[in-house]
Amino acid sequence: MNIDSIEIFHLALPWKTPQQLAGRRCIGLETILVRMRGGGAAGWGEASPGNAPLAAGEWAAGVFCCLRDWLAPAVLGGGAPGAARADMDPLAEQRPDNAMERRLDCFRGNRFAKAALDMAWWDLSARRQNRPLYELLDADRRSIEIGPTFDQMQSIDQLLAAVGGALDAGYARVKLMFRPGWDVEMLRAVRQEFPTQSLHIDCAAALGLGQMEMLCRLDDFQLAMIEQPLAADDLVGHAMMQENLRTSLCLAESITTPEQADLALELHSCRSMNLLPGRVGGLTAAVAIHDACRRQEVSCWVGAVPQSVLGARFGLALAAKANCTYPADWFFAEDVLAEDLAEPLRPVREADGTVRVPLWSAAGIGIEPDATRLKKFCLQRVKITM
Repeated sequence: MNIDSIEIFHLALPWKTPQQLAGRRCIGLETILVRMRGGGAAGWGEASPGNAPLAAGEWAAGVFCCLRDWLAPAVLGGGAPGAARADMDPLAEQRPDNAMERRLDCFRGNRFAKAALDMAWWDLSARRQNRPLYELLDADRRSIEIGPTFDQMQSIDQLLAAVGGALDAGYARVKLMFRPGWDVEMLRAVRQEFPTQSLHIDCAAALGLGQMEMLCRLDDFQLAMIEQPLAADDLVGHAMMQENLRTSLCLAESITTPEQADLALELHSCRSMNLLPGRVGGLTAAVAIHDACRRQEVSCWVGAVPQSVLGARFGLALAAKANCTYPADWFFAEDVLAEDLAEPLRPVREADGTVRVPLWSAAGIGIEPDATRLKKFCLQRVKITM
């Protein structure tokens, strides 16, 4: 199947409250949508690296330029994943024999930009087959356990109230951001208040091997995992740390490609991996990492970033796969965005008391962006054709 056209949208979804990023006031969350047309259908993809090159090195405006000037023209008209051996089934095309990846191999990095195209292809493929995306991914769940994240607050009491509310509501676990000045004493207070509930901490790569003594103390808190304690490129340091800790380490920012995941598995740098489709270059790479982890008996789970409701559905579809055994991150977009591009999926408390997000039955990601909102929030737009 040839790709006939690719439309790229640079959007700014309005925050409920303007944000400060790197000293600049931002009134909206900038994100990129891609609409890919081919074979009489259209699929959507999203890249949401943020407004500034802070977390991932990419940012929305840069992704728009990269897609417009280089990546979209490179794949336009050519066969995409699955075209070589199995029409409309991306899973039949194994790495590295992936036509879209081959066309993009000459471009270094820019994984969020590549992810937007890759996810649009998966959605297009699913829509042409009239199958929900998660079915095309060979997922075996129809609802996804989720858990919220709590960052530093004005007081420990405020944090305890927020965590208690989430657990009472039925969320399967809670993630706590672990920062200098908001660390062991904070965690002790939470664990004393909630002695048996599932908790884990995210260090956001802020620690070093010199803090090993403090990290060993965390074994006493019966955490589900410690997420990304060291710098993203320190796989050896993580392996040394994991060898000395009973608590499982989870790698997140470290896992940017299937090759990085393979190296982390070889080094035994972790016992869990956080998958984020945008960070690794799309669903094709995320599935490859998932499968590698499953072969090595390392569990996976799916992260989340601020993005539109369209992008969120790709993560939920991935989280339905068999080796994603820990509740997925859940970003409450309606709490921070004044408007979204479509109605979000709603978590539901099921009969067992656990909150899950039910998946959809419609083809692909199951929704289209509202045309009026798409136009309203569009900063720039381009259509690439043959």
